[in-house]
Amino acid sequence: MNAPAITRLDASSPDFRASLTALLAFNDATDAAIQNAVSDILAAVRARGDAAVIEYTARFDRLNAPDMAALELSHAALENARANLPANLREALEQAAERVRAYHERQRQESWTYTEADGTVLGQQVTALDRVGLYVPGGKAAYPSSVLMNAIPAKVAGVKELIMVVPTPDGVRNDLVLAAAAISGVDRVFTIGGAQAVGAMAYGTASIPQVDKIVGPGNAYVAEAKRRVFGIVGIDMIAGPSEILVICDGQTNPDWIAMDLFSQAEHDELAQAILVSPDAAFLDAVEASIARLLPQMPRREVIATSIGTRGGLILCRDLDEAAEIANLIAPEHLELSVEDPNAMLPAIRHAGAIFMGRNTCESLGDYCAGPNHVLPTSRTARFSSPLGVYDFQKRSSLIHVSAAGAKTLGNIAADLAYGEGLQAHARSAEYRAGR
Repeated sequence: MNAPAITRLDASSPDFRASLTALLAFNDATDAAIQNAVSDILAAVRARGDAAVIEYTARFDRLNAPDMAALELSHAALENARANLPANLREALEQAAERVRAYHERQRQESWTYTEADGTVLGQQVTALDRVGLYVPGGKAAYPSSVLMNAIPAKVAGVKELIMVVPTPDGVRNDLVLAAAAISGVDRVFTIGGAQAVGAMAYGTASIPQVDKIVGPGNAYVAEAKRRVFGIVGIDMIAGPSEILVICDGQTNPDWIAMDLFSQAEHDELAQAILVSPDAAFLDAVEASIARLLPQMPRREVIATSIGTRGGLILCRDLDEAAEIANLIAPEHLELSVEDPNAMLPAIRHAGAIFMGRNTCESLGDYCAGPNHVLPTSRTARFSSPLGVYDFQKRSSLIHVSAAGAKTLGNIAADLAYGEGLQAHARSAEYRAGR
C-alpha cells in the first residue's frame, strides 16, 4: 500500500500555532443515538437490576444465562485460565505484575498528624475505597495489561473488594485476561459488558454490589455510561484516543522512531502520533522509514489512517523549542529520544508519562516497566495524572481541639461567623471559647 501523506509543520511559520491546534483537534462529542441508548440501558438496570443485565447480555453478547450466577466466574475458572496459558505468556504476565506492584507500592500514602503548642492535634487519615469496579473490554479486544494496571494499584491501596466485568460475546473467554485477573487478586468476575455492566456496578443489583469507583477502558457506550454515573460513583477518567509525541535530536535510528509512532497509531484510526525534531533531514528519514515499514504491519490500514489524518512531523528550532511544543500538546506519552534526556526533563511540565532515552520505547511502559499505563489524554495532562494507588485512597481531615485551643480558635471562628451573618456558627464556637 502507498504510505499516507503525513502533515508537516514548521514551528517558525507564522501560522504554526493555528496549524498545530487544527492537528490536535478531536471531537469527543457522543452521538445522540449512543446517548439515548445508554440512557435507556441505565434506566432499565436501575429499575430492574439483574433481569435487565441478563436481557442486555443476551441481546448484545448473544450469551443466554438463566440467572446472574451463570454469568459469574469462579476463582477456580480464573486459576484454570492461568494454568492453561503457555509457559512464556504466564511468566511474562507474572513478571509484569511483579514490576507493576513494586512500583505502585511506593505510591501508597500514609496518615499523618501534628500537635500544636496548646495540645490541638491536626492531621489527615488516609483510607482505601471499600469496593471498586473494573471494566475490561472483551470481544476482539483483549487487554490483560489493563487488568494489571487497574487492579494492582487498587489492591496495593487496600481496596477490600475488586469486582471485574468483562464481556464474553458468544461465550468466548480470553484466558490471558482471566489469568491477569487471577494474578492481580481480583475478587469477583462477571461476564457482562457494555453500559449495562457500568450501570450494575454504579447502582448495584441483587447479585452485583454497588461499587465506590469504576475504572477501566471501554467503547463509546461504556464511556458514555461512565460519564452519566459519575457522581453516584467515582470514575477514573473519560479517555480519548491514544497519543504519542516523540522529541528526537536526529541521532536515533529512524526505523526505531517510525515504529514508535506506529505503536500508538495501530490502536485505532483516531490515535495520534507526532514527531518533533530540529533536524529536517531526520524528519525526511523517518518519513521514508514510515513508507518502507508500513506495508509490513498487520494493522497497516489502521496505522495509515491514523498517520494520514492525525499524525505530524514538526520541525523546530532546537530542543528548547521542542519542549515548549510538548507542553502545548501535553501528550499522553512523551518520548525524549535524545542524548541527554535528564537535561530536558526540567523543561517538561505537561505529559502523562515521560520515556527517557533512545532505548526507552513507549511499548515497554504499556506492558512491564512498572508505572501505570492509564494516562491522561486529549491535553488533560495539563491538570491530571496517571492512574495510581492514590486514586483508590481517600483522605479525611483530623481535628482534635484542646481546651486551650478552643478558646483561641473559638474567638477567631466566632468573629468570622458573625462577619458572614451565620449566628449559629458563631454561638457554637463561642460556647467552646467561653465568651
